Amino acid sequence: MTDLRLGGDAPACADDGTWLACVECGATLAPFDGIVYRCSECGGLLEARYADYPTFEKFSGEGVWRYRAALPFDAGVSIREGNTPLYEVPGIETEAGVADLHVKHEGANPTGSFKDRGMTVGVRVAEELGVDRLACASTGNTSAALAAYGARADTPVLVLLPAGKVAAGKVAQAALHGARICEVDGNFDDCLDVVAELADRGEAYLLNSLNPFRLEGQKTIGLEILEQSRAATGEWPDRIVLPVGNAGNTAALYKCFRELVAAGEMDESEMPALTGVQAEGAAPMVEAVEAGADEVERWDDVETRATAIRIGNPVNAPKALPGIYDTGGTAVAVSDDAITDAQRLLAEDGVGVEPASAASVAGLLELRERGEIGSGERVVCLTTGHLLKDPDAAAAAGGKPVSVPADADGVLDAIRD
Repeated sequence: MTDLRLGGDAPACADDGTWLACVECGATLAPFDGIVYRCSECGGLLEARYADYPTFEKFSGEGVWRYRAALPFDAGVSIREGNTPLYEVPGIETEAGVADLHVKHEGANPTGSFKDRGMTVGVRVAEELGVDRLACASTGNTSAALAAYGARADTPVLVLLPAGKVAAGKVAQAALHGARICEVDGNFDDCLDVVAELADRGEAYLLNSLNPFRLEGQKTIGLEILEQSRAATGEWPDRIVLPVGNAGNTAALYKCFRELVAAGEMDESEMPALTGVQAEGAAPMVEAVEAGADEVERWDDVETRATAIRIGNPVNAPKALPGIYDTGGTAVAVSDDAITDAQRLLAEDGVGVEPASAASVAGLLELRERGEIGSGERVVCLTTGHLLKDPDAAAAAGGKPVSVPADADGVLDAIRD
């Protein structure tokens, strides 16, 4: 099992108490002396570490940068990301039959997804490193966010998308913000292989979640959930249910909790159970969890209408699997039809999300039916992207318009029918 303890010595050249550590072999290196994505010793994933981990009283302001004391910089390339709502959803709460249910809606970020949190930090790191091109592979949301933040930073952006597999709303965002878009004859994992090679050649700075600083921004989701939950209910949630694609959020939330434990703000027993949800057609993490495995087997063929989580090789699995196991969580696969049903349920409570986001609610309902989530639990479901990210899916899930004549009686006849 990957060792994710936060201990260890900083390298002598670490700046301002920040360094990078390999989660596999424990090797450490300075964060900004050069561009690095993986451990040079063993090829393992890297994680940002700090000399001190702050308590809640040190946080001030709004949004992602409210948590600057837990980040590598005091400010970043910002479009006012973060500070997203934690909604009550009484209809789904009744349907699920749990003690308390809230939905953390990351679709309220500037470009409509949680990816903005990672980009505000990641693009700031790119500025520190002095790179001249940013790049990512994407199922859509990453490209939209990187394009927007790259534009804000006046830095060219290259995005690789799987041809014909990305929702139109996301492609439009990346295009309008000025990214250079290449459609690859392959799936997302093929795109990531290619862009990682380009990054290794020094052709661009990679800002997929393989980049450890991306996840530093995303861990602020966990800090917000904890603060907002305590304000709303007086308690932290027992469980957080979230969609899983590349497993970056699962890894980031687990890191958030470990840092709070290190700061003395949380006992290990208080960490919310991280519960991952994937679509049945793209469920390598679920396969690993059901087998109790420490590694994920890559799925070469993946398919789901939840395009944002159509990923067969979750790069952050080595960080995310310990998060599921150590918090007492689990993982579950749900059908596309169950995802669409959950999308409708969220809409009935006034929360508009893209299909991948609704996977969290579909997973909650499935695990409640199995009896794996108790009726007395306080649950937060994370929804990761806005309804209009995938307007075609929204239209298919909703009711169809009817044709009527241009008079009031015709309209009344239509709505009576």
